[in-house]
Amino acid sequence: MDSHKLFANTPPLRMFFIAAIPGAVSMLASALYQMFDGIFVGQFLGATEFAALNLAMPFVIINFSLADLIGVGSAVPISVSLGRKLDKEANNIFTCACLMIFMAGIIVGAVLFAAAPLLMRLMGAEGEFAEFAVQYLRVYAICSPVTTIVFAMDNFLRISGIIRGSMFLNIFMSVLSGTLEFLFLGVFGFGIWGAALATCLGMIASACLALIPFIRGKATLRFCRPRFSWAMIRQIIACGSPNFLNNIAGRITSILLNFILVRLGGERAVSVYGILMYVDGFIQPLLYGMCDSLQPAVGYNWGAGKYSRVRAIEKCCFIASAIVSLAAFVVILLFPEMLARLFMSGEGEEFIAMAAGALGLFCITYVTRWFSFATQSYMLAVEKPLPASIISVATALVFPVILVAVLWPLGLTGIWLNLPVTAVLAAILAFIILMKFRKELHQPDVDVRA
Repeated sequence: MDSHKLFANTPPLRMFFIAAIPGAVSMLASALYQMFDGIFVGQFLGATEFAALNLAMPFVIINFSLADLIGVGSAVPISVSLGRKLDKEANNIFTCACLMIFMAGIIVGAVLFAAAPLLMRLMGAEGEFAEFAVQYLRVYAICSPVTTIVFAMDNFLRISGIIRGSMFLNIFMSVLSGTLEFLFLGVFGFGIWGAALATCLGMIASACLALIPFIRGKATLRFCRPRFSWAMIRQIIACGSPNFLNNIAGRITSILLNFILVRLGGERAVSVYGILMYVDGFIQPLLYGMCDSLQPAVGYNWGAGKYSRVRAIEKCCFIASAIVSLAAFVVILLFPEMLARLFMSGEGEEFIAMAAGALGLFCITYVTRWFSFATQSYMLAVEKPLPASIISVATALVFPVILVAVLWPLGLTGIWLNLPVTAVLAAILAFIILMKFRKELHQPDVDVRA
């Protein structure tokens, strides 16, 4: 479907179902694979490998964070440029962004490969625990130049109106990665490095497929002779900073919490925290999929001066995010032991009870988390990266670090309560920011091309 007609003329509610539902399905497929990734490692390899995976995971996400900064940061100005009918400018930003992601993958991958053993030692890991974490991280680092572009291509496909194609590509990547991981771990008996290799191969295949419509000139966006400028790079960095800072700050927080968990409860505590993160990794992508999938439409209409359409689209985003979050709260609250056994069924009743108790506290996060998440996405889509970054950093780093100190007397219970209390504080902050920008967000429509 032509992206200009799709974003400019489709009724907001229909736009939500056209864009957000496939986006949520895409993220659901990815989230299911991430969950099965943890299940396969925990069931086929064991507790030490599962803990090692969770120790290395923050650094794996950091590996993708710079590419995510460029991919998301370029998506916003591309959408706004298309709304203003500046197609050549949009194509240039797209081409430059792809080149920047490739170079970032080479640099960050090389650094993480070389630094992996030192990073694990600094985390307090020793012996096999550290060795497995290094193996896992280094596979991602080697594949980084090719894999890091896959999530940016997802954004570019949606901007070009290839929304269902983006959805099917994500499903393909998850199915292929899951199948390969089952074969590598369950059939061939590979170690933890096989889990990382399976994911990377799925990403590489998907990235190659995603490039086809752009190379063939069948998409709204097309490759062109790149023209870099500092103004364009600054704009990409500014618009991508909220997601980048969220990834970096969140991983710093995870590294800090893992550092504390290793010392408070050893591998068992790290494994429980890993279960919480895998459950969150199933729910948060649904929220992200809905909100992020609507950003091209929101950015396009913001660039075109159709502010009433922006508000109508965002209203759908807030309502849907609330429904998904509250449903997640109910499911986790009712079935904590079942979720714990999915990952670590062989660890005994004491471990299951510990994990179930942590999940019972953790689920409170989703009562309020949706509001700050949707607000951050809203601010980013309408070219307000500073307030989006404030929400992002406060939620991912500032509030959790402060709460580590405040809740320290509670021991491990304080760690499990960290995210729920953070979500409440983030919702309050998001409400204040929305009130501050209320007048600008409610301005009447204008014709920016008149």
